[in-house]
Amino acid sequence: MVNKLSTCLLAACFAAAVLLVLAAPAVLAGDPDMLQDICVADYKSLQGPLRLNGFPCKRPENVTANDFFSNVLATPGNTGNAVGSAVTSANVEKLPGLNTLGVSVSRIDYAPWGVNPPHVHPRATEVIFVLQGSLDVGFVTTANRLYASTVCAGEVFVFPRGLVHYQRNNGGGPAAVLSAFDSQLPGTQPVAEALFGASPPVPTDVLARSFQIDGGLVEAIKSKFPPK
Repeated sequence: MVNKLSTCLLAACFAAAVLLVLAAPAVLAGDPDMLQDICVADYKSLQGPLRLNGFPCKRPENVTANDFFSNVLATPGNTGNAVGSAVTSANVEKLPGLNTLGVSVSRIDYAPWGVNPPHVHPRATEVIFVLQGSLDVGFVTTANRLYASTVCAGEVFVFPRGLVHYQRNNGGGPAAVLSAFDSQLPGTQPVAEALFGASPPVPTDVLARSFQIDGGLVEAIKSKFPPK
């Protein structure tokens, strides 16, 4: 009787271990698999109390082909600004059909010698495909190692999720890239703007001691990034 009970207990433990192993990929996955073909974002529902990690779905009978179409990337962005670059995004906020699909795309245009300043995407890895021109690009790991390269038309470069990265047009003519993300809303946090343009502001003495510079210089830099 004891041996039979022990055997049953071992069998039960083995079965539980197998179930845990089989379930591990689902537990470790970043996002659950979709349980429907489509979930077109219903922007109007955000006017009510409902809030989700993403957007609620439109009723299927209200979905049209236009929910999956956008020409937002057809027009070059205006690069006549201080950094000489413009990012145009086709994410779930602009293209409702992307909701729950876990992908999005952006277009980045650069004036001659224009820069897409150091920034991070907290929710996505980014891969760029250079349409025109030549760029100097790079990202910095948590060990403060810089991986940099020159990327020309027809070539690609990958920026791992959450790491600080940048791009710079290294030529006298305009440049453009397409950026693909494994998130419907990757988020973008420019480093300089986050630190010097936050609202309420990051204390001046914190920035002065962090960057080992004078507080007056911190204030001068803050004046370049008025809070939005």
